[in-house]
Amino acid sequence: MSGLVLGIDPGWTGGAALINGDGRLCLYMPFSRMTEADIIRELDAFLADQPTCYIEKVHSMPKQGVASSFKFGWIYGLLRGLVVGKVRTIEVTPQAWQKALGCLTRGDKNVSKGAAQRLFPGVKVTHATADALLIAYYGYTKERTAISPGNRETNKS
Repeated sequence: MSGLVLGIDPGWTGGAALINGDGRLCLYMPFSRMTEADIIRELDAFLADQPTCYIEKVHSMPKQGVASSFKFGWIYGLLRGLVVGKVRTIEVTPQAWQKALGCLTRGDKNVSKGAAQRLFPGVKVTHATADALLIAYYGYTKERTAISPGNRETNKS
């Protein structure tokens, strides 16, 4: 294991963030204004060092239209397909990572943006990158717990 953790907030308005074994942010990117080819190229670069990937497990929203549900499902499948075949991948629900980090958003993106800004004060956090940063940090804390001396819990994918 490389000690790196990749967090992915799927969706065209989401992003990805990479944290090293010391909890420092290495790289991050929003998916907005990127083409599919750009996303694939950039994620491949993130995956080169074999991080453990935490990807948000999501579903369509009840009031979401058919076209937007399809578009969301398409990008989610693209992102998941890119990582599952290359690195250890763990799906995490929004409720799980938000509860663990004490930032239950209840749909308010400003809550996660504020939490990410507090964790990464030197980073320009946007709505597009906030959840990815937090998912990566959640994964970092889970990975550190899984390898702590005396911890008998194993983290299986």
